[in-house]
Amino acid sequence: MDCCCAPPTKAKLLLTKGEICFYGEKTRGSLNNRGFGIPVWKKNLCGKGSRNLKPGVAFSVLTRDINKQMAAFESSSFSEDHPRADPATVASIILGGGAGTRLFPLTGRRSKPAVPIGGYRLIDVPMSNCINSGIRKIFIMTQFNSFSLNRHLARTYNFGNGVTFGDGFVEVLAATQTPGEAGKKWFQGTADAVRQFIWVFEAAKNKNIEHIVILSGDHLYRMDYMDFVQKHIDTNADITVSCVPMDDSRASDYGLMKIDETGQIIQFSEKPKGSDLKSMRVDTSILGLSHQEAMNFPYIASMGVYVFKTEVLLKLLKRTYPSCNDFGSEIIPAAVKDHNVQAYLFSDYWEDIGTIKSFFDANLALTEQPPKFDFNDPKTPFYTSPRFLPPTKVERCRIADAIISHGCFLRECSVEHSIVGIRSRLENGVELKDTMMMGADYYQTESEIASLLAQGKVPIGVGQNTKISNCIIDKNAKIGKDVIIANKDSVEEAERADEGFYIRSGITVILKNSTIKDGTII
Repeated sequence: MDCCCAPPTKAKLLLTKGEICFYGEKTRGSLNNRGFGIPVWKKNLCGKGSRNLKPGVAFSVLTRDINKQMAAFESSSFSEDHPRADPATVASIILGGGAGTRLFPLTGRRSKPAVPIGGYRLIDVPMSNCINSGIRKIFIMTQFNSFSLNRHLARTYNFGNGVTFGDGFVEVLAATQTPGEAGKKWFQGTADAVRQFIWVFEAAKNKNIEHIVILSGDHLYRMDYMDFVQKHIDTNADITVSCVPMDDSRASDYGLMKIDETGQIIQFSEKPKGSDLKSMRVDTSILGLSHQEAMNFPYIASMGVYVFKTEVLLKLLKRTYPSCNDFGSEIIPAAVKDHNVQAYLFSDYWEDIGTIKSFFDANLALTEQPPKFDFNDPKTPFYTSPRFLPPTKVERCRIADAIISHGCFLRECSVEHSIVGIRSRLENGVELKDTMMMGADYYQTESEIASLLAQGKVPIGVGQNTKISNCIIDKNAKIGKDVIIANKDSVEEAERADEGFYIRSGITVILKNSTIKDGTII
């Protein structure tokens, strides 16, 4: 894929008396957006201070490309001690029920996983990763504003279309109320959401599900989860946490960890602040970072992606910590004390789409050359709902570093460093720059548009000679002619719902179904 991750390099396998050392050569890449090159714990495993490892066991934190090369090495003891991960024994749980307050107003009428991104929806990321990894047993847990998400899932991921898809399934587990006092509560957190449906997973355990992958529905990344599960099996872990190096500016937004030389997590702190944050600083050069990179990224952050042994997960939720409601802040920190909790280093592009700014930046980054993340990978495609739309029609336009979705009409306009969503209409003289336009859910005919204009009303799309920059335009927005949306006063925060827009982190957000009248200046 075209991102800030480096391509595969030649791996070396060194065998000495009683031990095996595996490492890859230093790969190119930068730490921008947490994509980087690593030599895979070479310093700890080779040369002085290397540990005595079992023969036939490759000890490392593996990147995806290195895993592919490692697959060729399967000695008899490796196969016996560490069986290959079987997707048939793995189920995934995608957590999509959060209120998404930091993404408001985009989450005003939809859940976070249903928010569009680059022509897809956020839920398509973990769903596609599961399918590409061979995982066919998928649960999605929903709670807030779930109508749009449920509709998208039903249209897109209907395995078999009425015909059984082996033993695979996609099941939506919506928050509901059940008899008894406890049954009257909505999901109180990520762990409580799983606990409230524990009877489903207990039944799943009888279907040979040995491991459960827990995923978030609001991240952007490409990952082979079976590599993740394989590391989990190889280390005989009860829990494995996927992690990335993190810088000072965002460290307090994530769960942070300390690990020992074997990769086992010895301390975990969820979103620490002040002195607690400073205490979680570590020498990340043990992950293979250069001295300068380790200085810039002194924390190891959890991605919020976990693998549990099924029996361990059920035991933790039912008996060990029956009152703990969250994985990151309660279950994982407590389990570190008496369980084998391992870290899995993820060395590819990953972004948490948790705020308006991160959403905006991640979308526009898709238009860069080369992009840090690219949906276009024929080997691991991303899936979404089929729209059956015609090709986009472009008439004498200037388009630079942009993504134009299907079914659009662009007439003598300029589009630069922007994304134009499905069914969008841009009229003569429109200038779109640094803008994420989500598009429309339906078309208006030429006669309907002419009738609206004759009545002095605004049709869906962007009218003539309108100039827009640094903006997110939600679906079905009606923006008139001669409008200027530029936030020239550099306002950081504003709430103008009655006028059809908000400003978040200096980014103007035009609301879904809103109307911006002719000649408006924002």
